[in-house]
Amino acid sequence: MLQCNSDDGELESATCCSAILMMVSVLLVLATLPLSLYMCVKVVQEYERAVIFRLGRLVKGGAKGPGIFFIIPCIDTYRKVDLRVVSFDVPPQEVLSRDSVTVTVDAVVYYRVNNPTMATNNVEDYSHSTHLLGATTLRNVLGTKCLAEILSEREQISHWMETTLDEATDPWGVKVERVEIKDVRLPVQLQRTMAAEAEAAREARAKVIAAEGEQRASNALREASQIISCSSSALQLRYLQTLSSISAEKNSTIVFPVPVDIVSCFLNKHKKGRTAIKKS
Repeated sequence: MLQCNSDDGELESATCCSAILMMVSVLLVLATLPLSLYMCVKVVQEYERAVIFRLGRLVKGGAKGPGIFFIIPCIDTYRKVDLRVVSFDVPPQEVLSRDSVTVTVDAVVYYRVNNPTMATNNVEDYSHSTHLLGATTLRNVLGTKCLAEILSEREQISHWMETTLDEATDPWGVKVERVEIKDVRLPVQLQRTMAAEAEAAREARAKVIAAEGEQRASNALREASQIISCSSSALQLRYLQTLSSISAEKNSTIVFPVPVDIVSCFLNKHKKGRTAIKKS
C-alpha cells in the first residue's frame, strides 16, 4: 500500500510539473508573438507524417500531416517519417546450398512505412534494421534450397522472402512490397562443368533426332521402292525426274539411262535362247 501511494504521488507530481511547463511555454509563445509563430508552425509534405512527443510522451491522435501542424516550443519534439516506397540492394551473399554448392546471390528489396508511430517507437532505426534483416533472410532462405531450385525457382524464392520479411517487419510498422533476386553467380569450375554437361546433352539429343530422321527416310524409301517396282511407268517417270534435276546443274555431259523395259526384253530373250539350247 505504501508503494502504491508513493507511485501515485510521483505520478501526480509529474503531471503537475508537466502542466506548469506547458503553461510557461504557452505564456512565452504569447509574449513573443508574432516571432514565436515561426517556432510553432510546421509543415509536412503529402508523403510525410510527423510523430510528436510532448515531454517525452507520444501526443494523442497519432501522426500529424499532411499539411500544417502546431507544436509548443521547449516541450514538444517531432520526427518526420517518409511514407514513400524505398528500395535497397542486398549486398552479395555467399550461400551454401543444400547440396553443398557455394553460390553468390544478391537481391533488391522494396518496402515502405505504413505506421509512422510504430516505426518511430518500436525500433531505433527501421531502415538499418530492414537492411540487416533482408541479408539474413536471403541467406536463410537460400540455404534450404538445392542449386537447381535456386536457378529455376527465383520467383518462388522471391515470394517466400517477401512473406518472411513482411512478417518480421510488421511490428516495426514496415510493409515489404516486393523482393527480387538480381543475380546468381556460380564458381568458375562449376560453370565449366555445367556448360560441358549441357553441350553433351545437346549432342545426344542431336544424335537421337538424326537417327529418327534416318529411320523415317529409310521407311519412306522402302515404301517408294515398293510402289515403283509395281509399275514400269512410275520408274520411267522417276528417270525423267532425275534427268530434270541433273540438267539444272552446270554439267557438260548428261548420261540418259536406258529404259528398263528394253533391257528386260533383251534379258528375257537371252534367257529363252539359253533354255532352248540346253533342251536341244
